[in-house]
Amino acid sequence: MADNNNPFSNLEAKFKTVENKPKKEKVPVDFKKHYKSFITIFLAFIVIVIALANVYVVKEGDYKIIRQFGEVIGVKYEPGVYMKIPFVQSVTTIPKYQMNYKLSEKEINTKDKRRIIIDNYAVWRVVNPKEMIKSAGSLVNASARMEEFIYSVVRSELGQLEYNDIINDENSSRGSLNDKITAEVNEHLRKDKYGIEVVDVRIKRIDLPEENEQSVYNEMISERQKIAQKFLSTGDADKRRIEAETDRKVKEMLATAKKEAAIIEAEGEAEAAKIYNLSFSKDPEFYSLYRTLESYKKTIGADTMIIIPSASPYARILSGYLE
Repeated sequence: MADNNNPFSNLEAKFKTVENKPKKEKVPVDFKKHYKSFITIFLAFIVIVIALANVYVVKEGDYKIIRQFGEVIGVKYEPGVYMKIPFVQSVTTIPKYQMNYKLSEKEINTKDKRRIIIDNYAVWRVVNPKEMIKSAGSLVNASARMEEFIYSVVRSELGQLEYNDIINDENSSRGSLNDKITAEVNEHLRKDKYGIEVVDVRIKRIDLPEENEQSVYNEMISERQKIAQKFLSTGDADKRRIEAETDRKVKEMLATAKKEAAIIEAEGEAEAAKIYNLSFSKDPEFYSLYRTLESYKKTIGADTMIIIPSASPYARILSGYLE
């Protein structure tokens, strides 16, 4: 019977009831009965892990090379999700996009026996992965072989040009050199079936060996000075020719003007004489007087001394006697 004065009497009664109950014996798990289920679950897990480990994805910019016991049996070109055979097949990736390749600096000789150092770069890509693997084995070997072809073609092409033709961008002989080198390199790669293509080959820099730089620079300066002197000489010759031509034209124009002026003057004098004759014929005495007065103007100046008889008509007119 619970004690009303004890607040924990109910709990104590419950604990006593639990303690008085008979304990149940634990039944051991029978693993033999469930081992098949465990094995099934484990095998399913292993299969899922192996399946996931052998799934591969082909991206837009990749080729996937399928090898079986080391031998190439296929290439996946299209993007998607694929699966390979576990433990038998392996998958490697080759880029489909364009790649840049910096070539090693090489020294070559020009047609005029100048030594120059060429620094090139190439843009290339894989177009046939099977051929590339069969011929080169790897991207590293393929790019090395491509570099050999590029160097051979560059050395051959620049060896046919003189140094000034190579460095002078205005010279038309170098106009399509890069395109020509690219076409020839691709021809060699196609012939040997390397499965790669060169998109572009460019000459990035042309340098001189250090021991030749100063002498070449001095020669370039001398050459430019010769060209400048040639332009100056040509300019002076043109100047003298233009001045002589201008002087000749001026003389011709002056001669023509003088001739025309003389003709006009003669015509004017003739017309004036005609008018004089017409006018003076009406009064011959007045004309004689006018001519005498005109002669005075030409013969008598500020310091002129004339000794003539005072009774002469010339002196009489000069003295004012007209009769």
